[in-house]
Amino acid sequence: MNDTLLDLPSPTRAALIAALEGGYLDLTTSAIGLRVMLGHIPDAHALAGALHELHDLGMSARGAAAALRALARVTERQRPPDLVLSGLHVPGIFARDTRHVFDELFGSAERSVWVSSFVYHNGPKVFETLAQRMAQRPDLSVNLLLNIQRPWGDTTKGEYLVSAFAHTFWSKAWPGHRRPRVYYDPRSLGSDDPTSQPGGTAVLHAKAVVVDDEALFITSANLTEAASERNIEMGVLLRDRSMALTVVTYFQCMIDGEYLRLLPG
Repeated sequence: MNDTLLDLPSPTRAALIAALEGGYLDLTTSAIGLRVMLGHIPDAHALAGALHELHDLGMSARGAAAALRALARVTERQRPPDLVLSGLHVPGIFARDTRHVFDELFGSAERSVWVSSFVYHNGPKVFETLAQRMAQRPDLSVNLLLNIQRPWGDTTKGEYLVSAFAHTFWSKAWPGHRRPRVYYDPRSLGSDDPTSQPGGTAVLHAKAVVVDDEALFITSANLTEAASERNIEMGVLLRDRSMALTVVTYFQCMIDGEYLRLLPG
């Protein structure tokens, strides 16, 4: 469908649908005819051209009205993305608060949660809402993707770093009785020397949350109090099932391909 029809304001689209269904307009109407019937239209010539394209494709006026009505229903169901910010608040800029979005997503999950974060601090606080939700919903599946960082110059064997990270996470960071599945990227445990393995080391740096394969939050904020409350962070909350599922599939493929490994319990 022509972009002119896709971008029509809702009132103009509704008036056009009514006129096409009522027989007051057809798909060969001129720009002048559209203005007479619908009133002021910013670009009546473009709209007339879009309708002519549908006519050339063999569509009837009532068929075009049905297509536009279906488009209107889809548009109504789509929620626009929310801008999400941390840190300084600027008058006149409307945005959601990062901490509130994290808590809202974790606290409303019904089926599944995927969380990816480069770092976390004060685990009992940042994971509190998620752990409580797991207790409330026994069937809730939770997957955490966390980075295990090798300090610069550290020569400890990778398996020892993983063991130490796991011990700290399970004994001090995770506040719930039910445990999530936690994954890490083993490439972050390589040597600081980039010649020690092909391509050198890499880190799991993505910051994202996917809830129930429906809501997707992509943000610069890590799971830390500073990122949620003080740092200048920016993100977008999307209610887009297709994109949410794409991110889940990406994570799952990395797990299935053993690019991400399960943290020992």
